[in-house]
Amino acid sequence: MGSVLVSFIKIGKTVKGTFLERPNRFLAYVRIGDTVVPSFTPNPGRMRELLTPETEVLLKEVVKDERKTSYDLVGVVHDGQIISIDARVPNKLILEALKNGELDEFSEYDVIDSEHVYGHSRFDFLLSNKDGDCLLEVKSCTLVKDGVAMFPDAKTERGSKHLRELMRTKKEGYRASILFLIQRTDAHTFCPNDEADPQFGRALREAAAEGVEVYVYCSEFVEDRIILKGRVKVDLDWNCVL
Repeated sequence: MGSVLVSFIKIGKTVKGTFLERPNRFLAYVRIGDTVVPSFTPNPGRMRELLTPETEVLLKEVVKDERKTSYDLVGVVHDGQIISIDARVPNKLILEALKNGELDEFSEYDVIDSEHVYGHSRFDFLLSNKDGDCLLEVKSCTLVKDGVAMFPDAKTERGSKHLRELMRTKKEGYRASILFLIQRTDAHTFCPNDEADPQFGRALREAAAEGVEVYVYCSEFVEDRIILKGRVKVDLDWNCVL
């Protein structure tokens, strides 16, 4: 893990609750005191190792007329730390780091275009300078086993498609990169989760062999903010979790 960075995003005020159940990917029921409330879960991943009944969670109140729920489930207390499970966080946090020039890998770019459309795909960032362009895709990672972070925790056709598109852009002369943000601090290594999605694992290794750059950082949920931490080692070996 690299040096401590200063980029962060504010989550705002949260309330504690107790997770009860998750009837579908985006809905959870949480008990706050004696009241059970529905909560939006901003993450399509399974997160079965995190969202277990009676687990302490953090909710953020969101008041919008068009919403069916008044809370977002944004954090889980697990193994002595708060883990952000909001899949929207990585893009916001990496955007702050890019603006601050804190990511050495991309510090030479002075133009940042978010949600860039390229062909039939949409990439998280197009970074540009006078010397060229870089397409950057960012992924959220919450699964860690014995110090090894793994992505994905369920099959992701979209993830494999992004890798194929990154390989295509690389061949067309772009710099192409994918960055995984581990939303916790207890991982020393990252590798693809071949058990959950062997197709994604093959695609990530092929992409790396074709020149697509793979980076991994971690972050920490502290009080009302999520802070970018250092680099995490990438291991693309087939037996990295054995």
